[in-house]
Amino acid sequence: MKKELVVLLVLLGVFLTIGCTDNGSEATNETGTPTAETQVSEQESEIMVSAAASLTEAFTDMESQFETENPNIDVNFNFGSSGNLRTQIEGGAPVDVFASADQKNMDTLAGKELIDNSTRKDFARNSLVLIVPASSTLNITGIEDLTSPEVERITIGNPDTVPVGNYTRTVLTEADLWNQTENKFVLGEDVKQVLTYVERGEVDAGFVYMTDAKTADTGTIKIVAIVPVSIPISYPIAVVSASENKEEAQAFLDYVTGEEGQEILEEYGFTSGSK
Repeated sequence: MKKELVVLLVLLGVFLTIGCTDNGSEATNETGTPTAETQVSEQESEIMVSAAASLTEAFTDMESQFETENPNIDVNFNFGSSGNLRTQIEGGAPVDVFASADQKNMDTLAGKELIDNSTRKDFARNSLVLIVPASSTLNITGIEDLTSPEVERITIGNPDTVPVGNYTRTVLTEADLWNQTENKFVLGEDVKQVLTYVERGEVDAGFVYMTDAKTADTGTIKIVAIVPVSIPISYPIAVVSASENKEEAQAFLDYVTGEEGQEILEEYGFTSGSK
């Protein structure tokens, strides 16, 4: 009987030893490498970048290189008119970075403390151009020609929400042409829609950024004039105050404003924001 009791106690000791060993292995494996529970900080983070439609090609090009250099950050884009993007941020949309095609919309967010103003930087500039369908037979060489009765449809961005439309309105107002052309306007919800109307030949002329004109399908449009503007077409970028990924958002902002980002922007026709 005593012998059986001794054997039982020995077996119980073995089971307890195994149990203690198993509990200790939850923190590290045999080589001391941390388990999945201790590697949470190394998991991929996602950031949402809301950016002006005119940045579509340049920012999309930046994405792969940025993610290669920052493998733990996944960048998602939301492209649209700066005014609509600003409204989304005001409504609480989960955005980490905002890049606007004008200062006005960024100023509005700054006034409501919805961006981290210490992160705000001007990173690019653009030009306004007047374009016509490549097949056009109308004699349009400048904005004054838009008052001609032969010119029936002119597409511009919605001036209330689309920066390129607001720049256009300013130009035409300063030239005393707004009232003479307003009844001809076909409004686009962003600069890409304006470009599409001209590419398809659905209008006689349109106002877009130089960078967007360069992305038009080959043989669809002609640039007839570079239109001087009294307000520089300057693009600011900033981290959104409500971002839960501020470190990752700042990393993307730094890339855009850094040497590699600036080189990509120049490839798509932008100039430096400091020029």
